[in-house]
Order: sequence, then structure tokens, then C-alpha cells
Amino acid sequence: MTPGLRTPGRLTGPQLAAYSAFSVPLLMTALPINILLPDFYNARTGLSLSVIGIVFFATRLVDAVADPLLGAWVDAQKSRGSYLAPILIAAPVLALGFGLLLSPPGGIGEQATALWLTATLVTAYLGYSLGIVAYQAWGSELADDDAGRARITGTREGAGLIGVLIGAVLPQALGMPVLIVAFLIALAIGVALLARYAPRPQRVSSGAASSLTAGAASASMQPAAASDTGNPFSSFVVPLKSSRFRWLLLIFALNAIAPSITATVFQFFVADRLGLAQYTAAFLALYFVAGAASMPLWVKLARHYSLHVVWLAGMVASVVAFVWAYWLGAGAWWPFAAICVLSGIAFGADLALPPALLARVIDANGHAGQREGAYFGLWNFINKLTLAIAGGVALPLLEGLGYLRGSQDVAALAALAFTYAVVPCVLKLVAAALLWVAWRGRRF
Repeated sequence: MTPGLRTPGRLTGPQLAAYSAFSVPLLMTALPINILLPDFYNARTGLSLSVIGIVFFATRLVDAVADPLLGAWVDAQKSRGSYLAPILIAAPVLALGFGLLLSPPGGIGEQATALWLTATLVTAYLGYSLGIVAYQAWGSELADDDAGRARITGTREGAGLIGVLIGAVLPQALGMPVLIVAFLIALAIGVALLARYAPRPQRVSSGAASSLTAGAASASMQPAAASDTGNPFSSFVVPLKSSRFRWLLLIFALNAIAPSITATVFQFFVADRLGLAQYTAAFLALYFVAGAASMPLWVKLARHYSLHVVWLAGMVASVVAFVWAYWLGAGAWWPFAAICVLSGIAFGADLALPPALLARVIDANGHAGQREGAYFGLWNFINKLTLAIAGGVALPLLEGLGYLRGSQDVAALAALAFTYAVVPCVLKLVAAALLWVAWRGRRF
């Protein structure tokens, strides 16, 4: 164990539950904002899809750029106290932004509606980003071995998938007002459990921080990596000086683009290729329930095998399960349901293992207890960037191959299946190959 760091024991079940519960309200916002909101605003306010698209692009850009800066600020706050303070700031900001976002006033005109959408989206994004960066950084300090890290991230992401399901089902079944109330209740409970019962990472003293920096330098860990102790808003570049982090970030980005592409064209594939639009919610539920149910499996495997090997197995399993979607035709309910379940199980590896590997890299770089916010700020920046890249690649590719929404042309539907199933699998295989190289070469 690196000198100067506490040696955390295994978290008890109640401690892990108290920490993980906050993931439920955070992820309740995912589907309503990223998938349901465009259609909701178009139907509720009459705002054109083109204007909504421009607003989404601009606000997402602001959000992504803010993540590394927020991460550096989280580190500065952690050095003065704990990760709880940023979360206590983020929670009311997120609650205000999300609640107002889903309650647009009617009859105020297109320009005022666009301004409302912009302001509330920015508020919700910033509250979410500050909360998730501080929350993930908190979790990365709660274990000092791979099995413990995988247990924490697996439980947290499993709870998050429950939040995703709630956010998907409630608006459809009971409406947006009910979702807002449920979200506010879940957020209050999550914050209360974090503040009262979740275990705290040990604060690293300045002396300990100095010994960590010296230890990192003596181990040829890019000595400059820990030298930037001035302006906290410039310190987010420190992680990028680490070759370990650059390798992990590259693999994570390539791997994340694959499910982002499938998510972008999922509704088109189900509606036009399969002709099963009425079952869209059921397929999503199967996928996310399978992902949540798979978490104990991936956590158990991580106790016995290298995180690299387990993540690699998840990538390969995802390709084996998913590529068959390319050959499905109209009415293939049961085969596609099976693909949703099997690929959802494989998706659990993508949720549980990369953050555990990131925590390992932070520790190996001598930055544990100091720069978690900077690392996770950049991590979330790349994650959001992959969503933008997926939309920017998949939709123009579809159009260039001749597909238009509602098309039943054989060639167009083949292009849709190719974009939905083949392109993501190729990206997954490239990411898997890089992970193999990184594992064999001990890159991180």
C-alpha cells in the first residue's frame, strides 16, 4: 500500500447501500433528458425539432467542457474537507434544473421557450456533472484492491440502472409530474443516506501528499504529473500526463462509442427493421434489467481474475450476443428479446469494470486522495463526447447509405441494420484488441 494512504476495510452491506443509493436519482434523469425530451418539448410546446437539436448540441458542449473544470474544483474542495460539500451544492441545482426542464410554461412563444429549454438544460447538466464527478471520485477512494473497487462500482452502477428504469417507465405510465416528484424524493433520500451513513474517504494530509508525489516520481511516474499544485482549474491536465490514463481513456472511448451508436439508432431499428415499435419500452426494460442483474456476476469474476481479463470477456460476449441483430427481420420479437437480455448482461461489464480500472490507475499514479476529481472530470468529458460523436457519425452514415425514417426499402433497411449492429461490433473488437495489448504489455 502506498505510504500516507489509509487502508480501507471491506465495506459492509449497509455502508455500500448507503453509498450506492445516490446513483438512483442521478440516473433517473438519463432517459428523460437524452431520449424523451426532444419529443416531449416538440409535442408540449410546439418548439421545432431543429431548434431543440441546436439547443441540445450547444448545452451539451458547455456541459462537456465544464466537466474537467468541475473535477479540479472537486479536488480543491476535497483537500479542505470531503466530497460531500460539492454534492450538497449539486443536488439542489440538479433538482431545480430537472424540475423546471420538465415543466415548460405554455403560450410564451418559440424564442422564450428556447431560452427556457437552454437555461434549464444548462442548470440540470451542471448540477448532474458536479454531483456525478464528486460521487464517482468518492467511490474510487473506498477500496484499495481490484475486487473491492469492482464491488463498489458494480453495486453503484446496478443501482443506477434501477434509476434508468424508473426514469423510462414513470413518464410513459404516469406522466412527467409524477417523475419529478419521485425524482425529488429519491434525491432527498440519496443525499441523506450519503451524508449520514456512507463511509468517508480518509483525508490525505499535506505531508502524506508530499510522500505520495515523491513515491510517484521515484517510480518513474512522469514526475511532472504531480507538480501542478497552483491554480486548481488548470490541474485537470495532470491526468493526461500519465500514459496509464491515456491508454485506459482511449480504450474506454472506443468501447463507449459502440453502445452510443446503438442507442442513437435503436428506435429506428425497432420501428422500421423489426416493425415492433410498440414494444420499444419492453426491449429497453429487458436490456437494463439484465444489466442490473448481471452486476453480481461481474463483481464475482473480478474477485478471481484480472479486471482486464473480465472486461475483455465482457466485450467479446457483447459482440457474440449482439452481432446477430444484423440478420433479424420483421416481427423477430423473441430473437431480439434474447439479444437484449444477453447484450444487457455483457453491458454490465462496461459499467462495473472501467471505473474500477480508473481507480486503480489513480492509485498507481500516486494521486489517490488528491486528484480523483480531475480524473473523473476528464472521464465524464470523454463519456459525453462519445455520445456526441455517435450521433454525428451514425445519423449521417444512415442518411448517406439511403435510409430515411419510416423507409421500407430493402437496401435502406440493410443500411439501418449495418449501422445498428455491425459498426458497433467492429468498434468493440478494436477496443478489445487494444485492451489485450494493454493487458499483455502492462500498460495500466
